[in-house]
Amino acid sequence: MSRVTSPKVIAEQARRAAMLCVDNKANDVVLLDLHGVTDMADFFIVASGTSDTHVRSVASHVIATMGTAGVKAFSVEGLEQGRWVLVDFVDFVVHVFHPSMRTHYQIERLWGDAPVVAITS
Repeated sequence: MSRVTSPKVIAEQARRAAMLCVDNKANDVVLLDLHGVTDMADFFIVASGTSDTHVRSVASHVIATMGTAGVKAFSVEGLEQGRWVLVDFVDFVVHVFHPSMRTHYQIERLWGDAPVVAITS
């Protein structure tokens, strides 16, 4: 259900979402290229907040700023709890974790076949 047809635009949007995490002081922000690994999305962004409040803040910043740019989140889960917020933009997914949850779920290890993409161009 891709809303964007250009792979270049999708990559730019995913990179922008990752930079929004960095701008909001998220830790260990990683952009994973899922092409050839899975068909569920083209990219995963994985980031950590320092507390439940910070996790919610980072995710809310991404949702609001991307929305202002015309890229609306299809689905958001976990925002109220702030332990692991998943923001699904269809072509890319943003995961913002509390550090203990990130360590527990080890998303980067689970998707270890996916290459890491530089966030800045």
